[in-house]
Amino acid sequence: MDIWLLRVVFAGVLIVCSFYMNPLQLTIPYRLVVGLALAAAIILAEIRLRRSSLKTLIGACIGSIAGIIGASLISSIIGRLALERSLMNFGQILTLLLMAYVGLLVGASKGEFLDLSVLGGLFTEKGVKKSNKILDTSVIIDGRVADLVETGFLEGTIVIPQFVLRELQQIADSADSIRRNRGRRGLDILQKIQKKSGVVVQISEKDFPDVKEVDLKLIELAKLIGAKIVTNDFNLNKVARLQGVGVLNINELANALKPVVLPGETMKVFILKEGKEYNQGVAYLDDGTMVVVDNARRMIGKNIDTLVTSVLQTTAGKMIFGRLLEDQDEDGSPPPRNDRKNLDDDKVRSTRY
Repeated sequence: MDIWLLRVVFAGVLIVCSFYMNPLQLTIPYRLVVGLALAAAIILAEIRLRRSSLKTLIGACIGSIAGIIGASLISSIIGRLALERSLMNFGQILTLLLMAYVGLLVGASKGEFLDLSVLGGLFTEKGVKKSNKILDTSVIIDGRVADLVETGFLEGTIVIPQFVLRELQQIADSADSIRRNRGRRGLDILQKIQKKSGVVVQISEKDFPDVKEVDLKLIELAKLIGAKIVTNDFNLNKVARLQGVGVLNINELANALKPVVLPGETMKVFILKEGKEYNQGVAYLDDGTMVVVDNARRMIGKNIDTLVTSVLQTTAGKMIFGRLLEDQDEDGSPPPRNDRKNLDDDKVRSTRY
């Protein structure tokens, strides 16, 4: 709000100066139009520059200075030619504009190759870069990122690229009802994140027309602003890390937070369905981990105590294998106290051996 107030004051001062000084000797309406146009152009340029990285700005300054120096050398040569005064002035002005323009654009495009660490930390974006997080389409539709933001584990500025918003809109407008619901869910998740207090959400207008794939655009944007990509896409995770871009994978975080279960421990589970093998029952933990219990087919629909026999880690996730404690009643209730003591003794012996 304070920034826009300063912009309005600046525009007003520029319009007043244009009105009273009248440098172009114009009538009153045209004075106001010229002042307003200049103020709008300067404010627009300032807004665009604020979105640029420090490396881009330094590269643009170096390129424009080099272009102006080159233009002054060329202009001195043009001044020594036997040309008409008007043609010589035009050539010098054209050379100055051309060299400054080319130097500005080339320097800005090559600014990412600058190594600011040689300046001893005087110009550094390390603190800003580490706080930027770019969300990709898959993690937005997934929805768990909103819970991470709410708990405070995902701090800093949340960057939403404009091309990701376009992809979400295309999915939401799809003729397929499943894709349409997924797209609308993604848009709802973004609105939920924006409404959270203490969270800075920035819509990035930066695009890469030469890059067609959205995943590759995310990588280029992360390189440009020094951000990390938040995703649950396995392929994007691999490609980004190969190119030196930091990745925060929601699925890896979920796997890391799963409770550790060791063979020999007992756990209470709800048998949901029949297993593939004979007389097996299948249960699921709250995090989705599958538990396969031997001799538990008759316990479908009941909560039982099972003794963990082994834990298998696969590419799809973790699987737990166990066996039914035989002395449980058909309703899943624990055995009497004396029998339960015997079961505890059996558990100790099985763990020891």
